[in-house]
Amino acid sequence: MADPDAKANLPPAAKPGNTPEFSVSELAGAIKRALEDGFGHVRLRGEVSGYRGPHASGHCYFALKDESAKIDAVIWKGVFGRLKVKPEEGMEVIAQGRVTSYPNSSKYQVVIDSLEPAGVGALMALLEERKRKFAAEGLFAAEKKRKLPMMPRVVGIVTSPTGAVIRDMLAGFKERFPTHVVVWPVRVQGETCGAEVAAAIRGFNAMAPGGPVPRPDVLIVARGGGSLEDLWGFNDEIVVRAAAESGIPLVSAVGHETDWTLIDLAADARAPTPTKAAEWVVPKYSELLAQTSDLTGRLGVAMRRSLEQARTHLKAAARGLPRLEDLVARPRQRFDAVEHRLGRALLANTRAHAMRHARVAARLQPRLLELRMTQRHERLVALESRLRDGLGRVTAARRSRFAGAAARLRPAPVLQRIARGGDTLEALRGRALRALLNRLARGRQQLDARAQMLAALSYQGVLARGFAIVRDGNGAMVRTAGSVRAGAAMGIEFRDGEVRVQALEDGTGKRAPEKPAGPPVRPAKPRGQPAGGGGKGGQGSLF
Repeated sequence: MADPDAKANLPPAAKPGNTPEFSVSELAGAIKRALEDGFGHVRLRGEVSGYRGPHASGHCYFALKDESAKIDAVIWKGVFGRLKVKPEEGMEVIAQGRVTSYPNSSKYQVVIDSLEPAGVGALMALLEERKRKFAAEGLFAAEKKRKLPMMPRVVGIVTSPTGAVIRDMLAGFKERFPTHVVVWPVRVQGETCGAEVAAAIRGFNAMAPGGPVPRPDVLIVARGGGSLEDLWGFNDEIVVRAAAESGIPLVSAVGHETDWTLIDLAADARAPTPTKAAEWVVPKYSELLAQTSDLTGRLGVAMRRSLEQARTHLKAAARGLPRLEDLVARPRQRFDAVEHRLGRALLANTRAHAMRHARVAARLQPRLLELRMTQRHERLVALESRLRDGLGRVTAARRSRFAGAAARLRPAPVLQRIARGGDTLEALRGRALRALLNRLARGRQQLDARAQMLAALSYQGVLARGFAIVRDGNGAMVRTAGSVRAGAAMGIEFRDGEVRVQALEDGTGKRAPEKPAGPPVRPAKPRGQPAGGGGKGGQGSLF
């Protein structure tokens, strides 16, 4: 309703007794103050309309509507980051804020301070909408599910480090199959839950095999039971996409058996409880021993049975084979027959070749060869005569052309061209010498500039100004006090060498227990040797 005191905020009339005269800015400001004073803080229920995500400035602009009206709404950047539930197109919400106006466009709007879904039904509708969206993208496809490894060496767990869930799971691992467990601590409820869980999943996948922290063979995202609002962080889009993109097999163990979230559908397996997830990812040691013993016994029985069957088949096959004399009798008989026919066949072959040779020799006569040689000789003599005549004519023509060209040749033009070429050569030699000197000068300037830059960027220059580099016993650089262990041997590199020291306290101030004798102190290294022994973690030149 309108403020009855709004007239008190208006500027005084220009002329008493006449209609007051305002500027546009004055009237817009008065209307803005009337709205803010008359309504103040309101709680509004409606459907989100026209939402396109945050603006480039970080603010959000949309409208709230019902079946018969619509009001513009805005969420400032700072408030948007603190919202537990983000607005989505078509979502029914309850917004709290204040009514104001935007004088530049003569519109009134609601500046929202908090936002919540309009009941559990709205959350379920939003959950179903996200489920349909992700299913259409193939994030829940069954063909993308992978089998869990039978005996993982390292198990990664994403959960809260202070809850009962992690204690129950560690107890399950200890009872069934002791294994290496890496816990990534996250919040499992609240505004930052979704972002932290997604970052943990991607962080485990980013670990390199063989690194300082072992890469897990299987991941478990675990949380105890709760209401739909408590588990809402596991329905965030960033969590679902991180689970679907995980290169490591992932087990979802969020809530109790009756609870479900979208990460359950994107994971490779869904366990009804966190304790059941610990039972799924590792086998039971006693069951493995029993199964191994059973398989060993079955293998022995199968091998003995197979040997007996092979022995029986071998004996049966041996009984069915004919005797050796029977096998070689027919080939021996065929060999004798062929040997008997071989002598006669050789004689017949020799006679046939002799007759063929006699027939061919009868056709060969020297007279035919002499005739062909006479014909080729006559043709060669004719070609020689033609060649001699043609060569004489060509020689005469070339001699005539040579004589004409010799009469036209004079030494003066040639000498002039030689003189001009000498002058040109001398000029080019001078230019080449000057270009070479200029190129050498520019190269020297570039070399000096890069030497100065190298000296400025090298860490030895920093050491020369009084700083020092601290390395641990392996030669790796120590960057924070929290990574120092009490009693650890370290090396401090100065400008002129390196000394070995021992940490008396760790990063929290805890002192090391006293020992009878400390490690020997290595002498300072000469400045020419690289710090850290050139091992892993040593810092070399920036170039």
